[in-house]
Amino acid sequence: MGIKRYELSDHQWAKIAPLLPGKASDPGRTGADNRLFVNGCLWVLRSGAHWCDLPERYGRWKTVHRRFSRWCHAGVWERVFSTLTADRDNQYLMLDSTIVRAHQQAATGKGGPRIRRWGVPEVD
Repeated sequence: MGIKRYELSDHQWAKIAPLLPGKASDPGRTGADNRLFVNGCLWVLRSGAHWCDLPERYGRWKTVHRRFSRWCHAGVWERVFSTLTADRDNQYLMLDSTIVRAHQQAATGKGGPRIRRWGVPEVD
């Protein structure tokens, strides 16, 4: 069976697996299945769905969301992203919406006549 939609390939997983907490060599608890967890996070983030719509194959949505949040606060995702962006062979690019330009006519502020409280246009 092939890779499911939104899931990491073996090559992609091999790149990030050593960066994640929960390995047998790490102190504390070992992660139950880091790959399944990361694939669940990717499913939510790439599909744009709510956490509560996470398919059951990834585990309980609340558990996955709580672990995702803990990793955010611990800086795990930043460490993964900084490592991946330093790789020159990275095949993915992400766009931040703050760099996307709007058409010049979209930057003109509120248009049209100002409406008074009773629906009568103001006269300047």
